Amino acid sequence: MSVLLFTLLVWLGSFGAGLLGSLTGLGGGVVLVPLLTVFFKVDIRYAIGASLVSVIATSSGSAAAYVREGFSNIRIGMFLEIATTFGALLGAFVATRVPTHAIAIIFGLTLMYSAYLSRKPRSPEERNVPEDPLATRLRLNGSFPDLEGIRHYNVTRVPAGFGLMFGARALSGLLGIGFGAVKVLAMDQAMKIPFKVSTTTSNFMIGVTAAASAGVYLGRGYIDPGLAMPVVLGVLAGSLVGTRVLVRAETSWLRIVFSIVIASLGLEMLYQGIFGRI
Repeated sequence: MSVLLFTLLVWLGSFGAGLLGSLTGLGGGVVLVPLLTVFFKVDIRYAIGASLVSVIATSSGSAAAYVREGFSNIRIGMFLEIATTFGALLGAFVATRVPTHAIAIIFGLTLMYSAYLSRKPRSPEERNVPEDPLATRLRLNGSFPDLEGIRHYNVTRVPAGFGLMFGARALSGLLGIGFGAVKVLAMDQAMKIPFKVSTTTSNFMIGVTAAASAGVYLGRGYIDPGLAMPVVLGVLAGSLVGTRVLVRAETSWLRIVFSIVIASLGLEMLYQGIFGRI
């Protein structure tokens, strides 16, 4: 395969990854790392390095647009980042003390069940939750431009969402996987935040986390400019297209796309856990 053809194919794959990551709030790495390692035979360390740089590009492109348009809730994002930080420390501490294959099976089953829950749209009663005293005190409630106009929403069950983010980050560090799916689920299912706000806020949070990790991979020499360039350009273009699609898309359609992606992740976790690949 020539360098030009390789670059073009990587760009096309990265474009699709950026589009999907922008719409679902999972980041492009969910698709990008398997794509580079399986189809293009790239060393996984360089694939992860390029993916981290691309996640920063996604955050710079789609997340910046979502913040400008009023979709992302920055206060919620920064509040939940506290949980992810402490969860990462816990995951690093217990990484050598827990059998990961059993956790992978449980995590896979949880993702499969979450895929089933997330595909169902909310009833009007679930959409209009009463004000939560803690969320009000922390000023987490907000609004966003929906298809019918500006829609106001209340956040509920803040401790549950915080705890879920803490546990999910610990598990993701333990299993070596991303946890963008659980970020969205914590906000959507536990805290009853509208789906578009959940996905866009997740995009914002992923960029904050990736910026620190990318520095580590850069220092170790695992970011190849020849690979990172088409990946970043493709993901950035895909994420910018994704922002335009999400603004006009029906939430029910976005939920279906999201549920398919996390069901696939759940199956992968089950496979790796059952066959001892993790």
